[in-house]
Amino acid sequence: MTKTSPNGGATQATVHVPLDTRAYDVQIGTGLIASAGAQILPLLRRPKVAVVTDENVASLHLDALRAGLAADGVEMTSLKLPAGESTKSWPHLSKTVEWLLDQKVERGDVVVAFGGGVIGDLVGFAAAILRRGVRFVQIPTSLLAQVDSSVGGKTGINAPHGKNLIGAFHQPSLVLADVDVLATLQTRDFLAGYGEVVKYGLLGSAAFFEWLEENAPAMAAGDVDLRIEAVRRSVQMKADIVVRDETEQGDRALLNLGHTFCHALETATDYASSRLLHGEGVAIGCALAFEASMRLGLCAQEAPSRVRAHLRAMGMKVDLRDIDGELPSTDALIELMSQDKKVIDGQLRFIMARGIGDAFVTTDVPVDVVRGVLEDAR
Repeated sequence: MTKTSPNGGATQATVHVPLDTRAYDVQIGTGLIASAGAQILPLLRRPKVAVVTDENVASLHLDALRAGLAADGVEMTSLKLPAGESTKSWPHLSKTVEWLLDQKVERGDVVVAFGGGVIGDLVGFAAAILRRGVRFVQIPTSLLAQVDSSVGGKTGINAPHGKNLIGAFHQPSLVLADVDVLATLQTRDFLAGYGEVVKYGLLGSAAFFEWLEENAPAMAAGDVDLRIEAVRRSVQMKADIVVRDETEQGDRALLNLGHTFCHALETATDYASSRLLHGEGVAIGCALAFEASMRLGLCAQEAPSRVRAHLRAMGMKVDLRDIDGELPSTDALIELMSQDKKVIDGQLRFIMARGIGDAFVTTDVPVDVVRGVLEDAR
């Protein structure tokens, strides 16, 4: 469902994720934090929620969420965690679960994840294991979280062996993607989220990629209607894939375009946001995946050039040399890839592409090709 403004843009959109008894809506638009109480109250058995956020989001938006909940008589308690990828760890998971137990959160209550992808993943996992599963609501505050990590039920934390290796599938009960909060993001953080947006066009919709080539600069500059439309189209594409393959046995793996390279680079940089943000790693990974596809003769030479040109035009990283500081050797990066969740029977699965909008999953990627692509990206 989409409501349109007089100039034809979307002002409010709803994407329904029809997963039988676990179905939920993703609300996309403006003013959703201010109306959070009205949105969440129907889910509650008692008018109280436990909110987990990070210190950066808390300083900018927590008072607004408290007011939005209180407007409909919903009381909230809150826990603030450190910002950054390193928060997706056992110590912070333990702290979150213990805090939720201290708040006497019951199975019939609702936990709210209020933040970016790190908070959403961590809090969703905490909700999945607390009392063997309590409901949770995602209120994503970054572009990356709005278009990707808040939808689909993947939750988890990182391990020294690699990213997202510990977790569970646990669907939210509601997602409120308020694009107003995107105005408070630093440019680098917004563009990191754009790495996940452009991924959707590259993996499954040439028309969406063309739309982004035309509209992404204005969207990045602040056009609200374009932001709503970009989030809506991204979420709809993800929802369609999740419904077909909730636990990643087949089609859902396509959403990992660029991620095999990305996760190795994130591990290699110790998840240091000063060096590499997740969405930046995705953008680099997508560029490398298209380069590998071209070298394997799967797609035309123009495809990786077009991908790189668009990412460069948006001011994004596209090569290993764009990452500050030293990286491990190429062979060490390949070894990190072998720890990826996508390894099956010892074979690493890559998402390759026959062209823009036409990605597929394969294990038939010679290591020498991967090595060459990584070497040339240094």
